[in-house]
Amino acid sequence: MKLNYDKKSKDPTYFIQMGIRNGKKTTTKNVARIGKHSELLKITDDPLSYAKEQVRIYNEEHKKNKTLALDLKIDFNEKIKATDAVTSLSTDKNIGYFFLQYIYGKLEISSFFKNITEDRKIEFNPNLVNRFITFSRIIDPDSKLGSFQKMSNYYEQPDFDYMHIMRTMDLMKDHYDEYISYLYEKSCSIIKRNTSVCYYDCTNYYFETECEDEDYVDEVTGEFIKGLRKYGPSKEHRPNPICEMGLFMDAEGIPLSMCISSGSDNEQTTAIPLEKKLTKMLQGKKFIYCADAGLGSLNIRNFNSMGGRAFIVTQSVKKLSSMLQEAVFNDCDYKLLSSNKHISLNDMKTFDRKDPDNLNLYNDHAYKIIDADKAFDVGLYEEKICKNGKVKKVKSKATLKQKIIISFSRKMMEYQRYIRNRQIERAKKLLENIDPETYKKGPHDVTRFIKRISKSKAEENGSDTYILDKEAIEKEEKYDGFYAVATNLDDDAKSILEISMNRYKIEDCFRIMKTNFDARPVYHSTLNRIIAHFMICYTALLIYRILEKLLEEKGYHFSVYNIIETIRNMNVSNIQDMCYMSNYTCSQVCTALNEITGLELDKQYYLPKTLNGKIKLISK
Repeated sequence: MKLNYDKKSKDPTYFIQMGIRNGKKTTTKNVARIGKHSELLKITDDPLSYAKEQVRIYNEEHKKNKTLALDLKIDFNEKIKATDAVTSLSTDKNIGYFFLQYIYGKLEISSFFKNITEDRKIEFNPNLVNRFITFSRIIDPDSKLGSFQKMSNYYEQPDFDYMHIMRTMDLMKDHYDEYISYLYEKSCSIIKRNTSVCYYDCTNYYFETECEDEDYVDEVTGEFIKGLRKYGPSKEHRPNPICEMGLFMDAEGIPLSMCISSGSDNEQTTAIPLEKKLTKMLQGKKFIYCADAGLGSLNIRNFNSMGGRAFIVTQSVKKLSSMLQEAVFNDCDYKLLSSNKHISLNDMKTFDRKDPDNLNLYNDHAYKIIDADKAFDVGLYEEKICKNGKVKKVKSKATLKQKIIISFSRKMMEYQRYIRNRQIERAKKLLENIDPETYKKGPHDVTRFIKRISKSKAEENGSDTYILDKEAIEKEEKYDGFYAVATNLDDDAKSILEISMNRYKIEDCFRIMKTNFDARPVYHSTLNRIIAHFMICYTALLIYRILEKLLEEKGYHFSVYNIIETIRNMNVSNIQDMCYMSNYTCSQVCTALNEITGLELDKQYYLPKTLNGKIKLISK
């Protein structure tokens, strides 16, 4: 604050004046009136010195108490400033993204873009573009154009054009592997990464189009380029082309690496190439590969039996060989997971589950370990001498050392039977009014319990009849409560099963991207933009997961909705360019975020220089 008065006036009025810089605009406001020169002569012989002393006292009190009295004049007849815009815009500015910027700054992504553009003449700031497009993916997900049109909602008011978003995406695709590795390296300086177990899974994303990409063969080089947007098996059964994302995450549920492949590719073919990149990124560190049954082929298991790696993959009990299934249902050698005491399957299936004394047993598991070494083709040939003395080449075979851990849970058995009984009731209702013309048996819906009995055309009625397939029900019930994993580890069964059970975290990652970040449908059509789109989604997921991890380290546990909704609602209003007023309430999430970042975004009012100082500090 400084002294303000009209130096040309014979009887000036002295004011305490404050200068406020809000972006590129500087405003001065009189915050306090000291008095007229003639008035001050009644109490002092030197009004000017007295006024200067009042300014000094005011500054000291403001610095000490951090309070400021502003004289605001409100004219209820004043109209809103007219603009040429077609639609009215909100003047609220979001500052909740400061928490995301805190993580973004720690990742030093600005240095990455600086390094890859230092030899290029680029007239825009790709880091600025990536930063706000990433924040938009978390706070208010939309298409790239939609996000660009909402840039005015952020406190910093980023200045770039829509074409700069497209150019930044092209730049990111050109440095795909470098970017993913860089994020991992920098994330290790923020939190401790636990890569002892690396979980892998795949999912697909559909596009806002009905036409798939055509394959292309270069006439000169003969190079085959497969289209990315292809029709393939989709869980949602949408008639849209899809692409596939493979994602590795660490033991804490934080992403490690990803890949994007064609929607028609077999997901098992994506695991080993991405894992090779991951091994290089982790600098050869040993880890356990963990995945579901669909990503646990013999080749994948064999690959993870080398280089100090190991594997834990889900194994379908139904798909085991008859000999191994016989060992599973042979009621011997089962032990309790909690105590290793011997128990029979019959006892697990028949104890009174409603007896309070059996509650621990109801929550426990029975398990047994079965050796299941398997021979596989190594792709080589060896010479073999036959009895007649002739030499012939035969395929070389090797043995994959593995074991199957079978577990049985009474609790899971009851749950699966509860679900099936509801499906059976629906099947019975379907039988009452079944239409033979539209009937189609499905592998997973209730129609799998309906059996068709064909009648000979020579018979009187000659039409097919439908009954409840009790044999199919009994066959399915046989596997209730059983769960199996295949592994080459020698660790105890409890530890191995606990590792496998944490696979749900990678499903959470996909759920966040699809539901909270609206990563689908994808509106881009070119390869560069599609892959860059998922790079942005991956960055957003990494930032969110790190933020979540920092909260957990402080003992806080909040849902994805609670965290994102809090950040989204943290808006401030500009009060005559003098200060900003909070339009949000303090909450448990807000308090926790302020604790882990130290940003102190829990005030009712902020000076522009205060907010500018905060964003400058966390953007270094």
